[in-house]
Amino acid sequence: MKPILLGPNQPPQFYRGGAAIARFRGLSPTGDRVPEDWIASTTSRFGNPDHGATTLSDGRLLRDAVAADPRPFLGPAHIARFGADPGLLVKLLDVGEHLPVHAHPDRGFARVHLGSRYGKSEAWFVIEAEEGAHVHVGFREDVDRAVLADWAAREDADAMLAALHRVEVAPGDCVYVPAGTPHAIGADVLLLEVQEPSDFGVLLEWSRFGLDVRDASMGLAFEEALECVRRTAVGEDELASWGGFALPEASRSFFRAEWLRPQPSLAIERCYSVLVVIEGTGRLETEAGVVELARGCTLLVPYDAGESELTGRLTAIRCAPPRP
Repeated sequence: MKPILLGPNQPPQFYRGGAAIARFRGLSPTGDRVPEDWIASTTSRFGNPDHGATTLSDGRLLRDAVAADPRPFLGPAHIARFGADPGLLVKLLDVGEHLPVHAHPDRGFARVHLGSRYGKSEAWFVIEAEEGAHVHVGFREDVDRAVLADWAAREDADAMLAALHRVEVAPGDCVYVPAGTPHAIGADVLLLEVQEPSDFGVLLEWSRFGLDVRDASMGLAFEEALECVRRTAVGEDELASWGGFALPEASRSFFRAEWLRPQPSLAIERCYSVLVVIEGTGRLETEAGVVELARGCTLLVPYDAGESELTGRLTAIRCAPPRP
């Protein structure tokens, strides 16, 4: 099975963005509320099964193609460990306005309250960022349950942002965000997000985005949804372990992701993976065929592509499920 080049897949969202994704891909913008490009997605938007899942060139949904014949996509070891499910979602995000403070449930909460095997731990790889661009991640001090409920009820974004760590980001950075951690992304950042394959999240502010409280709570009572938010402090050492050039060991039970810069070539592990070319040109040489690469290319590399090698003067990000 050859690697599969994928076009844009941008379900409509409540926040602004999209022009930077079009520019990155070398395409014309299609709107100002398409800030997410879901790559090789077997996941749909929460409450909207028609949006989010990737459609292949033959008209099939990727998730249907994988379910019908998982071995060439995933390989026998993955199937034996995880079943016929890639267990991975990759997105491009063009954050055109400061996102709301929000958090995602972990697997334990998702299993009990949402009937899902997946929560949403995630990581961000910064592709472009204006000077001074920043994110907010984790409370600096413990926050009482009643205080958090009050902030959310009043949608007091200023109080919540003041309570979170503020982290400046630049191209080349990566930041791991474990499930449960409250966070927000500032404006004018283009990033790649690798995550567990779910669309769960509780918003701690919603009105300024034209949403109501029902949109903010994953279909749960709001007080119940708030229980997924980590209220304990994230210390400086813990926060530092989540950032840098490479992701921490703790992330590898959810996904794997890394920057790749062949000099001049680099062997690639045989497994289901997603490759996004950030800069430059080159090629991916596999047992199943060769793919020419340039900035903005996004492709799914199935297990049956075989052994492969990345060559050229380029920078890419490779994302994969946990190692079986």
